[in-house]
Amino acid sequence: MSYTLAYSPCPNDTYIFGALTNGLIADAPPVDAHLADIDELNAAASRSQFELTKVSYGAAPFLMDRYRILPSGGALGRSCGPLLVARPAAAPSLFSEFARKRIAIPGERTTAFLLLQLALGTRPKIVTMRFDRIISAVANGEVDAGLIIHESRFTYRDAGLISIADLGEWWENMTLLPIPLGAMLVRNDVGPGETAAIETAIRRSLDFARSHEAEVMPYVREHAVEMNDEVMRAHIDLYVNEFTVDLGEPGREAVRALFSRAHAAGILHREVEPRFASAS
Repeated sequence: MSYTLAYSPCPNDTYIFGALTNGLIADAPPVDAHLADIDELNAAASRSQFELTKVSYGAAPFLMDRYRILPSGGALGRSCGPLLVARPAAAPSLFSEFARKRIAIPGERTTAFLLLQLALGTRPKIVTMRFDRIISAVANGEVDAGLIIHESRFTYRDAGLISIADLGEWWENMTLLPIPLGAMLVRNDVGPGETAAIETAIRRSLDFARSHEAEVMPYVREHAVEMNDEVMRAHIDLYVNEFTVDLGEPGREAVRALFSRAHAAGILHREVEPRFASAS
């Protein structure tokens, strides 16, 4: 049986799943890969489109009736959160004033937008666009500020922008926990035995990438065509870490905290508990 596996073309995802997608792991479950922007993946998960899918942790609370969170393959960490950026001349003196500014965001169900609402204490004015358009939209004055994710955190200064707030740093200061960014989900109709085999395959795919980079990096580079090698490497080094191998209890606690704070802030209208696929 082949499983549908959806993830982003970002270097951390292609690095993690490249060996599995390209049949480099012996005896691993076959997968049919689908690559798309994270906002598209969030929308597809709301339709239960893929059996295995990466989504934003901002979208995960709305998916717990149809998916479970896999311990492996996700994106959590420290000092790796989304940034709110602006042009120096257009930046107000107080962070709270951004609640009245037009802010470009990479999607309403992204973790970045959830964190921005938590930090501001309100829902700001937003313009939704693909994450890779946000820097130019801010630089051109199309919007007052932008919420950037992925590799944009390495390139925004090149466009003459400044960081107004590091929302990952805000989260860590508030909770002392790692920041949950991207969740790897498995659909409810995938049984426990199959789920365990898939989780093992994801870990083996990551192990393969780390020990045989020469075989995996061409695939990563193929999907990072607008990114230089230095940025690509920095992206992998930042987002692929110990939490990618296993959430562990700190990762699980961070997910619970994110869900709980979203409910307390009124962003989630009902309390939702994260459902984890296993306790490994």
